[in-house]
Amino acid sequence: QVQLVESGGGLVQPGGSLRLSCAASGSIFKVYAMEWYRQVPGKQRELVAGITDDGGTNYADSVKGRFSASRDGAKNTAYLQMDNLKPEDTAVYFCYADLSTTSTMPRKNYWGRGTQVTVSS
Repeated sequence: QVQLVESGGGLVQPGGSLRLSCAASGSIFKVYAMEWYRQVPGKQRELVAGITDDGGTNYADSVKGRFSASRDGAKNTAYLQMDNLKPEDTAVYFCYADLSTTSTMPRKNYWGRGTQVTVSS
């Protein structure tokens, strides 16, 4: 069984910072892309940032210059450093991973359960 567990969410004032972590555990052969999404009630889940297995990154326009994605391949863990947070960043943040559990099994997508980020004074 593969699990993704997010951590690091919380309440922060506007202009503050948080660092989210996403740890993938279980029987894992290789992790390809890891991505961060966020969702607010009544809206669709949106892609915030992604990082490939070779370190390539991409970001939503709304977070460019403020958020930074990274990963530790040895730990199968991804991070999202969020700086200069704004109230509109308030959402539940979800981790996503594209990975394979063996060298012969096809890749599958996995999701974490999410962590709440609230930006408010």
